[in-house]
Amino acid sequence: MDSREYSFEGETPTINGYVHVSSDATVVGDVRIEANANVWPGVVLRGDVGPVEVGRESAIGDNATLHASTVGENVMVGHGAVLNDATVEDGALVGFNSTVSEATIGSGSIVAMGTVVPPGYDVPPDSFVRGSPASVTPLSETTIDPEAVFEAFSSGDYANLAARHEELFE
Repeated sequence: MDSREYSFEGETPTINGYVHVSSDATVVGDVRIEANANVWPGVVLRGDVGPVEVGRESAIGDNATLHASTVGENVMVGHGAVLNDATVEDGALVGFNSTVSEATIGSGSIVAMGTVVPPGYDVPPDSFVRGSPASVTPLSETTIDPEAVFEAFSSGDYANLAARHEELFE
């Protein structure tokens, strides 16, 4: 793995198990990436003022930035998303170019593209979140089929795609 990994004040990134971290990702300080996760080009995982954790089988899309944040298992973080002091629980999806700051996204929730989740939000599990600032609706009250959404963007598919990018993840 040739990603740009840097220690910070004695904290060194820990990359466990079978993972794909792009050589164009930057990983700094107190960062832990669990097995079968994938981290795409341009991603910044910055664990300087607090740890960054990426759970098993999660995918962090191109150009996403995670600062002092925790991502659970089987989470999809879309291209260009920004997580700052945020928690994204298991099985959630954070859409392209969304911002989540000092907030929690509950398990199984879907954050739509371009959504801004401001400080203090505690999004319940199985919710649909959209807008700026975010509004929250239980998924059961929408016409969204969360299984279809998660199937379309499943991290397993991203792990398979990462495995096929031999040069990108050397």
